[in-house]
Amino acid sequence: MLSENIKRLRKAKGLSQEELAVKLNVVRQTVSKWEQGVSLS
Repeated sequence: MLSENIKRLRKAKGLSQEELAVKLNVVRQTVSKWEQGVSLS
């Protein structure tokens, strides 16, 4: 599932949700929602 892949890859790169959010120019809550499968937009 996409949400699981996002979380797995983020952790493999040693990034926090906040760090990934900054790199993607989104807020941390967006990354959290992606990882929970709540929102994929």
